Amino acid sequence: MSSDDSVAPGTAAEEEDMRGLSEKVALVTGSSRGIGAAIAELFAHHGANVVLHGRDREALATVQARIHGNGGQVMSVTGDVRSSADLEAMRAQIELAFGPVDVLVANAGGSAARPGPIEDISEESWRADIDGNLTATFLTIKCFLPGMKERGTGSIITMSSAAARRAHAQTLVAYAAAKTGVQILTQDLAAQAGPYGVRVNCIAPEMILTEKNQLQGLPEEQQQALIQSHPLRRFGTAEDVARAALYLASDDASWVTGVVLDVNGGAIMAT
Repeated sequence: MSSDDSVAPGTAAEEEDMRGLSEKVALVTGSSRGIGAAIAELFAHHGANVVLHGRDREALATVQARIHGNGGQVMSVTGDVRSSADLEAMRAQIELAFGPVDVLVANAGGSAARPGPIEDISEESWRADIDGNLTATFLTIKCFLPGMKERGTGSIITMSSAAARRAHAQTLVAYAAAKTGVQILTQDLAAQAGPYGVRVNCIAPEMILTEKNQLQGLPEEQQQALIQSHPLRRFGTAEDVARAALYLASDDASWVTGVVLDVNGGAIMAT
């Protein structure tokens, strides 16, 4: 299952419960596919004016057309989230078309590295993972937070990973370090921004089926071994993460801030 599958509408009770997104402007960075696209589609289904972001214009157009086809309000922006200038240009474009951002999902990130000993990690690879995940999240928040504080309301959701929740010899070290930094950044920001009416939370997914990681392409025996490591006995989907994001963005989470929410089928149980 991939995030290209449209998110099915919820029941009437779910519609009522997930209140507070109607006509709010929600920017989801890194939403041309995968988890970001699933979040954007579910937010649009619940009434948000969604802003897609990515570098692949063709993929963005596909997600945008799907949201439009389901009756949602959506626009797309492109830009490098590691660049303050690009982010400011995106913010101006969004505010001109939709108004100020009410909900920010700083989802863009990832890693092209391979597991290996720390001493074999190149400086270039290290900086790429830190900049693409931690610095990008910092700069994105820095761009949109002042407006939220000025208006006295807002919800920010960052994206960590199970790699930042447990140590493992095969972990992508730079990526895990960056995502751990995202978690601390989230909680420090929650403490700073709370008095201004801005909530800040983090999601830490693990073993999520997306187009990019192609878990379904693994040999059956390896898939089953991975599934057996999860108490819920399946892989996660992009829609699982999207529903967690929907909760954190909604008014149902109005008393929730500074949380790192594990979405991992029970593979990691933090205390």
